[in-house]
Amino acid sequence: MPPRDTTDSPRRRIVLAAVELLENGGPDAVSTRAVAAAAGMQPPAIYRLFGDKEGLLEAVAEHGYAQFLESKRAQLDPAAPDPVEELRRGWDLVVEFGVSRPELFTVMNRATGRGPDAAHRAGLEILHGRVRRLAAAGWLRVDEELAAQIIQATGQGAVITWRSTPAERRNPALLTVLRESMVAAVTRAEPAVPAAAAESGPAPAARALRAALPDDADILSDAEQRLLREWLTRLAADDATPRT
Repeated sequence: MPPRDTTDSPRRRIVLAAVELLENGGPDAVSTRAVAAAAGMQPPAIYRLFGDKEGLLEAVAEHGYAQFLESKRAQLDPAAPDPVEELRRGWDLVVEFGVSRPELFTVMNRATGRGPDAAHRAGLEILHGRVRRLAAAGWLRVDEELAAQIIQATGQGAVITWRSTPAERRNPALLTVLRESMVAAVTRAEPAVPAAAAESGPAPAARALRAALPDDADILSDAEQRLLREWLTRLAADDATPRT
């Protein structure tokens, strides 16, 4: 993929023209001829810079992700005391973006991924960071990968359902119910690890898990139980000196 643009580069002018046409007229308005005219350039420039229309749409999608990422980073608070509320805010941000900019949101979610997309990857890293904080605090009900998939699927589904519903039948309560269903699917009613333990690092969490392990867990063999207890004992040790 060609190098990224600077503020006034021909590439950026074309992408911004394509985004404006997309959001004002839908995907049918984004023809190479129309985009070139809106950018004050000739159609061959699009093929030279993007390869074809699909390449241009990939660049439009990345532009959308970059804009979304700015708002997402502004909201990001790794030290947030309540990771479940942080999850709710993140989900609401995605849905609000999709509802307010549906055409761009659709292009962002149908991107073919032919080229590297740093903004998209950075957005996913923020999502997975939120999920890891839920797991570290003992809130996660399912494994991290499944949780991330549920969060993404419910957010995208909420936007699609909202946009496909006639305006007079749209009910904001739908979005709230979908969000809370997502929260219930991926989090516990109470954290499995006390908040004080989660805030203090892995040692208290390991102590809590070690204490909760039954002596005769059928899911583990005797050897596995001994190995797990050994690992938890090491993690629970007060001495934090790195091992060499």
